[in-house]
Amino acid sequence: MADTVRGMIAVDKIGCKVLFLNPTTYETETVIDGFQRTVHELLVIPEAARAYVPIFGDGIHGRNPNPGHVLHVFDLLARKLIDTIDLSPYVAPHTVRRGPDGLVYITCENSAVVAIIDPRSNTMIGAIESGSTNGHRLCIANDGRRLYTDNEEDATVSVIDLPNRKLLGKIATPDPIAGIAVSGDGGTVIAVSDARPVIFMIDTATGKVARELVLEGVPKPAQIARYSPDDTMLVVSSLNSDMMSLIDRASGKQVAVPVGSQPMDFAFRGDEIFVGCQGDGSMHVIDVPNGRVKQSFKAGSGCESVGFF
Repeated sequence: MADTVRGMIAVDKIGCKVLFLNPTTYETETVIDGFQRTVHELLVIPEAARAYVPIFGDGIHGRNPNPGHVLHVFDLLARKLIDTIDLSPYVAPHTVRRGPDGLVYITCENSAVVAIIDPRSNTMIGAIESGSTNGHRLCIANDGRRLYTDNEEDATVSVIDLPNRKLLGKIATPDPIAGIAVSGDGGTVIAVSDARPVIFMIDTATGKVARELVLEGVPKPAQIARYSPDDTMLVVSSLNSDMMSLIDRASGKQVAVPVGSQPMDFAFRGDEIFVGCQGDGSMHVIDVPNGRVKQSFKAGSGCESVGFF
C-alpha cells in the first residue's frame, strides 16, 4: 500500500498553512499560506487528486466569534489552491467527509447544518439541519443511508437520513461529546465523551447507548475517533492526555500509546498510523502491530490533520 502513495498533505492549524510532505522522507517540500485563520480539518480524495480544507474561524469549538465561511479546494498533483467554495450563509465549516454518493458533506458548526458540496462543480447544492446547538463533527455510514453529527453542548448525536436529506432524530448521551465515528457495518456509532475518558457505543438499530467503555491508560477526556480502513480496530486520540488508544474490535484489547503534545486527527497507511500533534509541531508514526511509536518528525507549527494520496 505504501508503494502506491504519491504524496502526503497536512493541515497546519497552528501555523495556518497547508503542507505537502515527502511520503518517504517526511521532509516538508511545499508550503502554502496566506489563509484566513484558520485552516481546520481535511478531506483527501486520492483518485480525483483533490483535497478540501475548510476555514473554521479564529476561535475554538463553542467560542468562535469570527467564523469562516469557505472551503478551499487543492490540486494534489500541482500542489496548489485551485478553487474556493463559499458556504454562505452558513459559517464555521469543520469536519468534511465524502459520502458513498460521491457528494461532499461538511458540518457548519455555528449554523448547526451539514452543507452539501458537488465536487464536480465545487458548488454548494444544499444543506441539512442537524437540530443542534453546534454541529461539530460528522461521520457517514458506508452504505450511505445515515449521516451522524456530534452535538457537543447538547450531549446528543443527530441521525440524518442521507438519501432524503432530513433529520430523523437525536440520540442522547450521558455526557457532552467531542468526537464521533461509525463502524464499517454501520451497526455501531462511537461518541467520545468530552467530560470523562470514556467512549459511548451506540447501537444504531435501537438508537441508544449500549455500553460505556473506559479508555485504559488515558487519564483525561479524549477527542477524535476513527475506525481503521479494514474495520478491525478503533483508534481514539486524546488531546488532553497526549495518548492514542488502539482498540481491537474482536478482543476488546486496548493499547495506550504515548505520542507528542495534543494529538488530534490521524491517517492510516498500511500498518502505520500518522498522528498530527498540534501542541509541539510533531507528527508521530505508530507501528500498529507492535503498539508503539516508531518515528516522529517535525511538521509545521502544529498540524491537526494529515492524509495521503
